[in-house]
Amino acid sequence: MKETLIDLKTRRSCRKYKSQQIKKEELDAILEAGTYAPTSMGKQSPIIVAIQDKATIDKISKLNAAVMGTDSDPFYGAPTLVVVFTNKDRATYIEDGALAIGNMLNAAHALGVGSCYIYRARESFDTKEGRAFMKKWGLPDNYVGVGNCILGYAEDGGIQEAAPRKKDYIIKV
Repeated sequence: MKETLIDLKTRRSCRKYKSQQIKKEELDAILEAGTYAPTSMGKQSPIIVAIQDKATIDKISKLNAAVMGTDSDPFYGAPTLVVVFTNKDRATYIEDGALAIGNMLNAAHALGVGSCYIYRARESFDTKEGRAFMKKWGLPDNYVGVGNCILGYAEDGGIQEAAPRKKDYIIKV
């Protein structure tokens, strides 16, 4: 079996991270993988924002937690946060952003970096504080958050075994 297929089958979400920051080369490779995700008509609508500043991550974590009505850390202490934004005027903006995140999750696993897709980016960045971050980063007004990809090295117990695949997952016609 090709390595890619093995990586796709063995990737799992990480929910417990070491505080150690990932290497620049790893981050660059993961981000580049996101830029090669398919997009509708090849328009490349996503904009990927990589954040390694702990204070900024903590503020965005609080925005995300508020959407859930909790004060826990939805980013599980990951030292890197990647937020994907897309042009909401594109009919496939959600799919374009989700595919970029999927590529980054798989690239992270191939490099030995833990990752997890965290939702609620749209709601988090639709707040006054979230919009202020977007403006600071130079994002156009017609862009919305699609999702968050957290990255870091897995702490012991941070990654669990895969659940068995359900029996009716595939229908062949």
